Amino acid sequence: MGDVAVEAPCGSWGSPLTAGLLVAGAASPGEVVVDGGRVWWSEARPGEGGRTVVVCDGVDAVPAEVNVRTLVHEYGGGAWWSYSGTLVYSDHSDQRLYRLDAGGSPTALTPEPESARALRYADGRPTPDGNWYVCVRESHGQGSEPANELVAVALDGSLVVKALVSGPDFVSSPRMSPDGAHLAWVQWDHPNLPWDDTQLWVADFDDGVVSGGCRVDGVAGGEAGSGESFFQPEWNAGGVLHVVTDRDGWWHLYRLGGDGSLEQLTSGRFEVATPQWVFGLSRYAFVGDEVWFARRVGGVDKMSVLAVDGAISDLDLDATSIGSVSEFDDGVVAVVASWVNEPAVVAVGPDGVDELSCRRNLDLEHGWFPVPEAVCFPTSQGEEAYALVYPPTSPDHRVPGGERPPLLVLAHGGPTGSARTQLQLSIAYWTSRGFMVADVDYRGSTGYGRPYRHRLWGEWGVADVEDCVAVAGFLAGRGDVDAERMAIKGGSAGGFTVLAAVTFHGVFTAGASRYGVADLAALAADTHKFEARYLDRLVGAWPGDEAVYRARSPIHHTDLLATPMLLLQGAEDPIVPPNQARSMADALREKGVPFAYLEFPDEGHGFRRAPNIVRALEAELSFFAQRFGFDPADDLSPLDVDGA
Repeated sequence: MGDVAVEAPCGSWGSPLTAGLLVAGAASPGEVVVDGGRVWWSEARPGEGGRTVVVCDGVDAVPAEVNVRTLVHEYGGGAWWSYSGTLVYSDHSDQRLYRLDAGGSPTALTPEPESARALRYADGRPTPDGNWYVCVRESHGQGSEPANELVAVALDGSLVVKALVSGPDFVSSPRMSPDGAHLAWVQWDHPNLPWDDTQLWVADFDDGVVSGGCRVDGVAGGEAGSGESFFQPEWNAGGVLHVVTDRDGWWHLYRLGGDGSLEQLTSGRFEVATPQWVFGLSRYAFVGDEVWFARRVGGVDKMSVLAVDGAISDLDLDATSIGSVSEFDDGVVAVVASWVNEPAVVAVGPDGVDELSCRRNLDLEHGWFPVPEAVCFPTSQGEEAYALVYPPTSPDHRVPGGERPPLLVLAHGGPTGSARTQLQLSIAYWTSRGFMVADVDYRGSTGYGRPYRHRLWGEWGVADVEDCVAVAGFLAGRGDVDAERMAIKGGSAGGFTVLAAVTFHGVFTAGASRYGVADLAALAADTHKFEARYLDRLVGAWPGDEAVYRARSPIHHTDLLATPMLLLQGAEDPIVPPNQARSMADALREKGVPFAYLEFPDEGHGFRRAPNIVRALEAELSFFAQRFGFDPADDLSPLDVDGA
């Protein structure tokens, strides 16, 4: 590397941030459990076929053939827990629960189902006496909607499973009181999702039997914006139940009083919770008489402390993203990341910060990592939206004086979600080659309060698309980017936003969709239970509002297609089946619009395997290079573009 950055055409910059580097030695930490002073966490490892491993104090705690993953809600999460040195986990291969004692072999805890993976378990906790594991069970029958319920699984290996709570469409977060006498949980029904309208319940528990269940006083729901979303019920050491809910318009911390009402502990324009796409999320923990919690404020995460007197103070922690918060010694342990550091398991206490998991050595100076500008920009209907804008960033190269960089707009998935607030090599991959990247928190994103989160109700495919178009116009208007070289990419729900943007708007000159939705009606008729009624809120009642579904589905407006597209799809995707991408490819071929289609036979919803992750990213670079007319410095595999 030279001492002075040299001018070179954007897109052609050489970069050590290769697609292979994104997955080489990658081990993304997930959930964290503190058990008797020992710290356990999960790691997702693309280099091991996308396997998830549980480690204890940095040492693998499961056999090499075990993939710890549950398929409840298809998205999973909460696949394991440890207590007294014993691990309980869901094995991805059969979805049964197993107990693994220190130095022992796995013992099956749940019976073998009649058909493969028909009984799935998640989000469990052991009872204080160690007799039961209380968790969510999802039962898949033949031709019927799966049944979700809370069950108690005997921990002695007898294969006894007792149903505790049945009836609601969905249940989550079963949490035992310290004395084992009470059980709290969250439940909800169609068409809600957990960030819409849920209920908090508490019941008596006695040796695998629940009685006297009652609903904690809640806010009535039903209309747009009404109801409340409960998140992470937890009991403190004194047996007082705490929970996060958004009844004042923001996800804040509350505690249950003796009279059965909820007392608000935090307030302001920040949010403690995140959308519950997966089980096992944790954003706060009890540290003595204090509550240490992560909160999203101003577009990034901070670690804060709620004192006994109600005062809130922020810790001096180099972090922009915080998750999996758990009590540890005189502080907490959490998964922490920043703009220049990938996620790691970190202990935070009065004496400072101690990194417990090893971040991989990228052997790169921080000058390769872009630090974004948080922008608020005007959009349609006189409203505002948000984005993180990453500039071209390279110690070796700079943008030539007469050139403006190409723009890559990112539409996050969900759509109920948000842009990630941490170092992402998948973004640095582009900025280190001379792209500007705008990661959009379109209307409907989380972290900005309940009204903004629900702004997509009835507007999916409209407001989100208009926001992505608006940020491109905003940046072009500032003179930041080349208006003739603006691309958009996204996956899943973000892929739908991509397809809608290039179909109904003429702003972008290239698009890349990963497992994106092309036909909303097909998604409404053919998706899994968790999201089966999601579109009722986002689009309209199905099939009553069929005309709206058709009007917003790109596949029904192929006469408008003119923007070259790259389509990437997993053949085993149960959430957005591959027929969606195949139909879009057929339409592009018939219209004569340049496109490329890659289907990965061993991937589902989201790419987990290292070779496929590499191939997908390099295909995007090759496709954009062909469309924007630059020569990448990378040695890329050929990408055949139909109609080019």
